[in-house]
Amino acid sequence: MVSIIIPCFNQEKYLQETVLSALKSTYKSIEIIIVNDGSTDGSKEIAEQLAKKHIEVKVINQQNKGVAVARNRGIKDANGIFILCLDGDDLISDNYIEEAAPILMKKPEVKVVYCKAIKFNKKKKNPWRLKPFSRNSLARDNMIFVSALFRKSDWAACGGFSEDMHYGREDWEFWIKMLKTGGKVIQLPFVGFFYRLTPTSKRKKTGTNEKKRARIAYLNSKHQDFFERELNGPLRFQRTWSKPYNSLLKLLGKL
Repeated sequence: MVSIIIPCFNQEKYLQETVLSALKSTYKSIEIIIVNDGSTDGSKEIAEQLAKKHIEVKVINQQNKGVAVARNRGIKDANGIFILCLDGDDLISDNYIEEAAPILMKKPEVKVVYCKAIKFNKKKKNPWRLKPFSRNSLARDNMIFVSALFRKSDWAACGGFSEDMHYGREDWEFWIKMLKTGGKVIQLPFVGFFYRLTPTSKRKKTGTNEKKRARIAYLNSKHQDFFERELNGPLRFQRTWSKPYNSLLKLLGKL
């Protein structure tokens, strides 16, 4: 079984469309767990109506505690051995899970399977240009969106999503935790994920310099060993220059 975890906070406009996109999956051994994270709009009622109509859908209600807590709560209750996190305003293609799940079944060395993606809203639809995965690239930036498939056992082994990270890009830190010790990553060669751009998209909220600095400080405090190995020192605000800058400082004896 694949458990699709949908954290939801005030996404009444999009939640039904998101759930229906998951229900259209051609891979039928699924469950959908909506974690209503203290919504103050009609999200709770929509989620419960969907649960009444579809046996695959389950709803968990909690006080507002943030997306990391909501994801962890849903995964903890999941019956599936594979997990797919899907935010309450995004969409997946009907064949995504059917193509991804067998890879995890057959290849234990693979930890993460994802696909190509599109960013969209009412006015535009553009390819999401993601860099190829490598651990060295992951040290500088994230190229795996949160809606990738992984094993529940790997989530447990790395400690899940960090609930004390409040600076955005929780998925980046999660992939670092899961993948820094090894494991292969496979990107499927088709578009299977659709990231909705909205005025309240979290990527916009967490793009300020203040948030970036706080995020980098957090990552350095949690994963010093990883950045030392991949970047020869800490992650810097100018992320692409981290390794050459660190190497220069070490050559000068200043790091």
